[in-house]
Amino acid sequence: MTRSLAIAALTALAACTAPAAEPVAPPAPPPPPPPVERILDGSFDFRGAIVQGGLAVGQAPAGAVSVTLDGKPTRLDPQGRFLVGFGRDAVPDALVEARLADGTRVRQALKVGPRDWRIERIPQLAQSSTPNPEYEKLRSAEVARIATARSATSDAIGWTQRFAWPATGRISGVYGSQRILGGVPRAPHAGVDIARPSGTPVASPADGIIVLASPPKFSLEGNLLIIDHGNRLFSSFLHLSRIDVKVGDVVRQGQPVGTIGMTGRATGPHLHWAMSWGDVRVDPQLLVPPMQP
Repeated sequence: MTRSLAIAALTALAACTAPAAEPVAPPAPPPPPPPVERILDGSFDFRGAIVQGGLAVGQAPAGAVSVTLDGKPTRLDPQGRFLVGFGRDAVPDALVEARLADGTRVRQALKVGPRDWRIERIPQLAQSSTPNPEYEKLRSAEVARIATARSATSDAIGWTQRFAWPATGRISGVYGSQRILGGVPRAPHAGVDIARPSGTPVASPADGIIVLASPPKFSLEGNLLIIDHGNRLFSSFLHLSRIDVKVGDVVRQGQPVGTIGMTGRATGPHLHWAMSWGDVRVDPQLLVPPMQP
């Protein structure tokens, strides 16, 4: 065979050879089925009063990564503890729910106990008010300052302690009481009042951090002191004659922080002690033992 014929034969053979097949990828595995969410009736432990105005420390089930109260998140500490609080007019039914790491939800229904409130009706005394733009501007700035202080977050653990009375004396005003003047309800009393002479020491009811310490004085509260006990729980002391701490100070339970007075809108010397958990006003008197005479 001549060289030209050999080349022609090889060319024809190459033309008849089929191209190599592309590799075929194996079929993708089917997606896993969605996880089946488990909802269990669980058991939470609570220390405190689950009533209107009450506050309780809860213990979540083991493995909980988050907790909600009526769908709103509440902070969970590394030991699985959290707070639940109920306002003066809280409805009877509440639901606490924990979510575990595997997605399981554990629920427990709570019954919020009702309370009777001290209501004073004075039909012949109508409440009158004349708008004062200058005062409204001042008050708006004061309310904003208080709100900023109560938006603080800290690692304080006072909220886990059993609270102590900041001062002792005659109880002159109770949480939840209300006056109705000329048929118009006034705002319910949001704390407890302790009547003592001006200059009586006031102590921190639990560990915390000072987040507000006037001056300047507030138009209603006078000398105002706010302590952050952690987990969005705050103590507010109104009408003080003197404040002995400053913003940022760490205080311990029983440490003196100021003295009773009658600054601001007060008709006599007393300590007004108010407590709030987030935006919920709770009753301080439910957190302390009965006052010794």
